[in-house]
Amino acid sequence: MAEKLKIISLGGLNEIGKNLTVYEYGNDIIIVDVGMGFPDDDMYGIDVVIPDFTYLIQNKDRIRAIFITHGHEDHIGAIPYLMRDVQAPIYATRMSAGLIKLKLEEHHLENRVKLITCEAGAVVKAGCFSVEFIHVNHSISDAVAFAIRTPVGVCVHTGDFKIDSTPIQGGMIDLTRLGQLGNEGVLCLLCDSTNVERSGYTKSERAVGASFEALFRGCDERIIVTTFSSNIDRIQQIIDVAAKYGRKVAVTGRSMENALKVSTELGYMTPPTGTLVDINQIKGLPKDKVCIITTGSQGETMSALTRMAFNTHRQVDIQPGDRVIISASAIPGNENAVDSVINELYRRDAEVVNERALPLHVSGHACQEELKIIHALVRPKFFIPLHGEQRHLKTHAKLARDMGMDPNNIVISDIGHIIEVGPKSIKLNGTVPSGRVFVDGYGVGDVGAVVLRDRQHLAQDGMIVVTTVISAEDGQIISGPDIITRGFVYVKESEELMEELRQVAQDALYECEDQNIRDWSSIKSAIKGDLSNYLYKKTKRNPMILPVITEV
Repeated sequence: MAEKLKIISLGGLNEIGKNLTVYEYGNDIIIVDVGMGFPDDDMYGIDVVIPDFTYLIQNKDRIRAIFITHGHEDHIGAIPYLMRDVQAPIYATRMSAGLIKLKLEEHHLENRVKLITCEAGAVVKAGCFSVEFIHVNHSISDAVAFAIRTPVGVCVHTGDFKIDSTPIQGGMIDLTRLGQLGNEGVLCLLCDSTNVERSGYTKSERAVGASFEALFRGCDERIIVTTFSSNIDRIQQIIDVAAKYGRKVAVTGRSMENALKVSTELGYMTPPTGTLVDINQIKGLPKDKVCIITTGSQGETMSALTRMAFNTHRQVDIQPGDRVIISASAIPGNENAVDSVINELYRRDAEVVNERALPLHVSGHACQEELKIIHALVRPKFFIPLHGEQRHLKTHAKLARDMGMDPNNIVISDIGHIIEVGPKSIKLNGTVPSGRVFVDGYGVGDVGAVVLRDRQHLAQDGMIVVTTVISAEDGQIISGPDIITRGFVYVKESEELMEELRQVAQDALYECEDQNIRDWSSIKSAIKGDLSNYLYKKTKRNPMILPVITEV
């Protein structure tokens, strides 16, 4: 029986972010993108979410290479966590490689990982696979799609893209090459679905430049602009218009500073001479000669703009009249955080301008008409929608059907599911370990579902600790029980309830004593059960209850 190509997504399906796709044939595996995701509101204390790498670690000797489509966090953010356990070369374009190098240095992995830079048009052999880099447009420089040649046929993996006929730099997406591949014959298309619900075409990045021009022209106040740090072309446009109107530009925010460093070193950004100044120098400049570019477009708690708004930034305080330009749209789920920052800026009498007033942001993802162009050019036999929640994947599948694709040739998968592709067939067949791994500080994976559930419980209902000291000789209560609460009620205003709880715990202890119950787990269970029942009847609340017994 002929071997089948296996395609497995360990992230990026039924979710936004943490994109990771595995291609496997025989004894060879290649990986496309190793991204991270951001925590939901109920993931208390979690910094980032990464894919479950169990399957890759189990098969690490078969991994021939890792290929990166572009340098956004949802495509490169989990690389340092994978490279702790996997030894494989990483192939990426120059901008992506520069950002990956910074990440590896932060995790002290730069000497352990082989990072190889490729240009669009390059072809890399990896085991039985051959991977061709194809230039595409996106909201970060040097984005590529891949034509992956396998023993059963060619797969086109678009990565994130849009069709921009007037890009700031880098030239238009290589539609010619995609059309050539379509003429040669493409077995399977794996395509970005992020913007599939939007009709028409995504606007060119150049459209934002006119809005900046209008906002800088004739402004006598200080201008502060926040945007995505990875959008190098946007930052270049901001610097250019600031220089045109005689403003010095200072950059603040770690990710923004890193992006500026990498992009200027590699020549993707060319600030006019003398325009950039250190953030500490702006206080000595007139207001109409200052432009600050900052992180914080998504209302992130520790971002520079949030710290400015809440007066905790070391170098910059928001002043009345400051014009704050938010050149980004809120990612779904971040709306409340963004609104909170905007309200604080208004409280400080700043003028806030966002995309509701002017076209200050364009997406980096293809809308429906652009997706149709790619499908028409590539003409794949099979289609797998990637990068999106269920509604995006289903809408993209419908788009393919509307263009004449056989519904039996379209597979909507989920993370961990194995898609088997042959020259004439495609089907789901089995699963591999998959899921979400939580990163909390230096801890990777030590916060599981149980810990997260406890954190949610604590956040919603608080905690009660019951402490008591028992004699080791005869089990008699020596002191306590004492009640300590956190996040439940304010003790001074609820002394009566505290006394009642103490009495309930004491009765539970006496009952255990009468029944000669001496093992701690049974005593703790009795205290917990009686207190929980009493509290729910009395308050309709269900706090976490922790009995602590000390034996002397």
